[in-house]
Amino acid sequence: MTGKKALLPAALFLSALSSLAGMAPYVLIWLIVRELFAGNETSFALVNTYAFWAAGLAVGSVLLYFAALSCSHLAAFRAEANVRRYSMKKIVGLPLGFFENHTTGSIRKIIDENASITHTFLAHQMPDLAGSIIMPLSALVLILGFDWRLGLACMIPIVVALFNIRIMMGKKGKEYMWKYMNSLEDMNTEAVEYVRGIPVVKVFQQTVFSFKNFYKSIMKYREMVINYTKVCKIPMSVYMVIINSFAFFLIPAAILLVGSSGNYSGVLLNLFFFVLITPVFSQSIMRSMYLSQAVEQAGQAVERIEELTNVKPLIESDISKPVKGYDLSYDDVTFCYPGTNIRAVDHVSFSIPQGATIALVGPSGGGKTTLARLIPRFWDVDGGTVSIGGTDVRDISHGDLMKNISFVFQNTHLFKTSLLENIRYGKPSACDEEINNAVDLAQCREIIDKLPDGLNTKIGTDGTYLSGGEQQRIALARAILKDAPIVVLDEATAFTDPENEYLIRSAIEKLTRGKTVLMIAHRLTSVINANKILVVKNGTIAEQGTHEELIKNKGIYTNMWNEYQQSVKWTIGKEVGRA
Repeated sequence: MTGKKALLPAALFLSALSSLAGMAPYVLIWLIVRELFAGNETSFALVNTYAFWAAGLAVGSVLLYFAALSCSHLAAFRAEANVRRYSMKKIVGLPLGFFENHTTGSIRKIIDENASITHTFLAHQMPDLAGSIIMPLSALVLILGFDWRLGLACMIPIVVALFNIRIMMGKKGKEYMWKYMNSLEDMNTEAVEYVRGIPVVKVFQQTVFSFKNFYKSIMKYREMVINYTKVCKIPMSVYMVIINSFAFFLIPAAILLVGSSGNYSGVLLNLFFFVLITPVFSQSIMRSMYLSQAVEQAGQAVERIEELTNVKPLIESDISKPVKGYDLSYDDVTFCYPGTNIRAVDHVSFSIPQGATIALVGPSGGGKTTLARLIPRFWDVDGGTVSIGGTDVRDISHGDLMKNISFVFQNTHLFKTSLLENIRYGKPSACDEEINNAVDLAQCREIIDKLPDGLNTKIGTDGTYLSGGEQQRIALARAILKDAPIVVLDEATAFTDPENEYLIRSAIEKLTRGKTVLMIAHRLTSVINANKILVVKNGTIAEQGTHEELIKNKGIYTNMWNEYQQSVKWTIGKEVGRA
């Protein structure tokens, strides 16, 4: 907030002046009534003077509050922009594995909505903070100064009202506010996942109940709100009654004072002032209640942003060591996912010579993907080393590491921009000839030719949608254009149809030619020609060798191969002679 630091103090100061200016007309109205009761010759002149000042101060109070809001809004916009900028800067520096465990919906909710909550608090509630302190203090001084006995009568409903607010906004209130924020995040995350799955819902004629997590998040929010409402029901009811019952305490007190002193005019005049001023307490207490809720909500918003941005980035060496070769080596690697003690990778060692292809196969959950993602530092190993050309990946700068690695996963992501820009992400400085060559090598030409704007066709709601296999080929074109010496392939053909699978395999052959390749596959026909196959199970290498060697061993790989051969022979039909 450089250059804007003085705006918030200025907003608080102007808001305080606005509150004081807003209190003055009550005193001036009381003085007008007193002069009218007195009936002196000079009374009318004083009445005009008091009326002029009352009107001027009322207008001045509005103008001061407008100036306070202007200052607070300028500061809030700058603060919100800084929060978003700081958060995104921190997130960009987080390890890629962070985004495996945090959905886009939850990240967007934490940054966007909590930054907006912070903005709203600074812009609207922060100026009211000064008024919420100054106004009741000024009113308290006035009521005790005019008549301390009637002032004490006013204190009874105020104390009861504050006690009930404490009940509502105490420990339970904070707990429910935390649950409220959690529930909103859960609903937002599940809503995003539900929207993404709508095509599946429509194809299979399912309902929202098929997305149980979304339904559960809504029910959880509903239950939380109902419980919180039950907790606040009685205190809020008592508060609303007592805060509007000043007259029930003031009138009996005034009657007693008149009876004891006989000063009818003086007591009635003071009573008139108290009738004018007591609504200020009601307004101030209600504003304080909403303000305290806003403070709690803003505090939790800041905590959630801090929790997100306090995730430690991967440590980079001060001096990046050069990459002298493109062979890969895993040396006694051990890794546990954050927050768990179960080893996803357990003392694994193997190497991939430069230009060779190593395939990882095995049962799901065995650690194949984890091993592959340790190369581009989705996470850092807990023990051992992963090296490129003899250099630990932790000693290579992030930029140099990413420059030397291309990875294509089963779940591709295309940006909502043109196909040209999506492909160019692989090499921003690429010329048209290089891009077209990558398109041809990735078997994408037929995709481009059938689109109305060719490479300039946009992806998403403003353009067109591609099938999963077509998206995969565009991703491969991006990787081919990048032309990195090391390629990581994770189930690149997992969800494609036979036609796209054939084209993707052809593109992969072009992509991996002469490169160091680590590939993961369930379709075993795609790994037959690998230089070596590693069978990964329970985080360890259970078997290794070429396809022929592993078949001869009659172990895990042989069983997988036989099961795969049976699965590709499956057909769907009906038994002869039956309806």
